Amino acid sequence: MLRSYLICISYDGTDFCGYQIQDNGRTVGGVMLHALQRVFGEVVNVAGCSRTDSGVHALNYFISFKAESNMNPETMVKAVNANLPDDVVVKNCREVPEDFHARYSVISKEYEYRMYTTGVRSPFLRNHALFLRYPLNIDLLNDAASYFVGTHDFRSFMASGSKITDTVRTVYKSEVSAAENGLVTFNIAADGFLYNMVRIAVGTLLEVQQGKIRPEDIKNIIKALDRNKAGFTAPPHGLYLKEVNY
Repeated sequence: MLRSYLICISYDGTDFCGYQIQDNGRTVGGVMLHALQRVFGEVVNVAGCSRTDSGVHALNYFISFKAESNMNPETMVKAVNANLPDDVVVKNCREVPEDFHARYSVISKEYEYRMYTTGVRSPFLRNHALFLRYPLNIDLLNDAASYFVGTHDFRSFMASGSKITDTVRTVYKSEVSAAENGLVTFNIAADGFLYNMVRIAVGTLLEVQQGKIRPEDIKNIIKALDRNKAGFTAPPHGLYLKEVNY
């Protein structure tokens, strides 16, 4: 009898070509499928909670699947981890209802983008946070970030060429915070995200910092429905999928 499971993983996306399985690249989905097959034999209906790009990381990423198994969750976690490389790990596992789907059952997600302004770049953060050579005004950035909150058509913050037609999303949280070690984070939570939406939002905030855009201009950028009106697309290595709520 097939049983439905949901596993939570964390991964360093540096050496992955994103999550989605590809024929000519190392992907999180490919690595996970291989590990699951080693443990369970046949697995079906394998689904990830989100598509992530090359270089993007995940603190909490969820995968649902069906398999025949009598293992308890703790044993299952250990078995799958024994078949995984060092840059991805299963954190926990639980059984879920038969109709559960890691992507379509999502209520909301939260992403975090990490930057640092220590004055000297860190070799240890080169793949995990964006180095900036100028200081950041947290109050200014929070003023700008507040305009993302609410239900809007975010077409201006979607990568050019994307085939998504429904571009309305509801953002619940959008805020910038700083830590004593020079790390600055932008956290944004929504009922869903468009392709490159968070990275474009970060690029737009950084153009606010540079004086190219005023905070209040963001509401007009949203209304424009034009990718060319928003800022640049920030690099992927500062982006983390932080939370997924079901």
